[in-house]
Amino acid sequence: MIKKSFLFLFLSSALLSNTILDSYRNNGIQNIEKQLDLELTKKTYWKKIINKTDTTFGYIEKYNSLLLCDKEKSSLTLYQKDKNGKFIQKNNYNAFTGKNKGNKEHEGDLRTPIGIYTLTNKISKIDSFYGPMAFVTSYPNLFDRYFNKNGHGIWIHGLPIDQKRDKFTKGCIAIDNAGLECLDKEINLNNTLLLIYENKTLIQPNKEILVNLAMWLYKWRYAWKYNNLDQYLSYYAKDFKRFDGKNFSQFKQYKTAVFAKKEKKTILFKNINIIPYPNHKNTYQITFFEQYKSDHYKFNGQKELLVRIKNNDIKIFSER
Repeated sequence: MIKKSFLFLFLSSALLSNTILDSYRNNGIQNIEKQLDLELTKKTYWKKIINKTDTTFGYIEKYNSLLLCDKEKSSLTLYQKDKNGKFIQKNNYNAFTGKNKGNKEHEGDLRTPIGIYTLTNKISKIDSFYGPMAFVTSYPNLFDRYFNKNGHGIWIHGLPIDQKRDKFTKGCIAIDNAGLECLDKEINLNNTLLLIYENKTLIQPNKEILVNLAMWLYKWRYAWKYNNLDQYLSYYAKDFKRFDGKNFSQFKQYKTAVFAKKEKKTILFKNINIIPYPNHKNTYQITFFEQYKSDHYKFNGQKELLVRIKNNDIKIFSER
């Protein structure tokens, strides 16, 4: 949703030249909306927003807590936003991870996955081998499914209460029980994100790239909202595969039918997050809460795009 401060500044500037008033007088409110949507695709707006944001881990609007698991150092570190929106290290835990190095590929390979995950649930009634509780992660996520990875049950859990165990897991992240109980008190599952990486490849993006990605996101939205099918499809990679398995050709056929209706759409994005994907250069996860409404369809929920940058060209290779 457009911030009030931006709207006020834009309207004030436009009113000086009577542009916005002339547009409203001659064409009504709809044409003004289109002009404002166009402003959201410009570098000036996003440069102001992102330059004053802590972008150590990406551009993050939604999440107040980040858990960083460094598999090489066997550590799990908690960062949280302070009152100024800066991510500050709050705690660090020694962590056991999978016996084998590398990214998880399939069930039973004894590897901890590399990627970006949400915490989907907390389990309190659990076998004592896993300590007092466990946080369930979203593995396999959209990225994992794109590359046909499988497996399940990747948790952050504790240590055996009255048993011995090896100094590795089958793929989960395990920390000591006191640390787990402390973590439980410090985080809210709904606004906590888990980043798992290996070989010191947690990528810290520069602000210029994040500005370009935010601009690009709203250009994609602009083409979508105003039914420019060719422009809209140009944002997708030829090897695109949607969460439900649709390839680019099938997706194009589906969207061609939808755009042919020429429906007026309301499309709003909020809680935007643009994060470099761990261990994958020039690859980003973009998530946001989407409000979509047309004559025949309504959607309010989480949206996810996986994009790659090649030769300064940004393409979506998966979407949910």
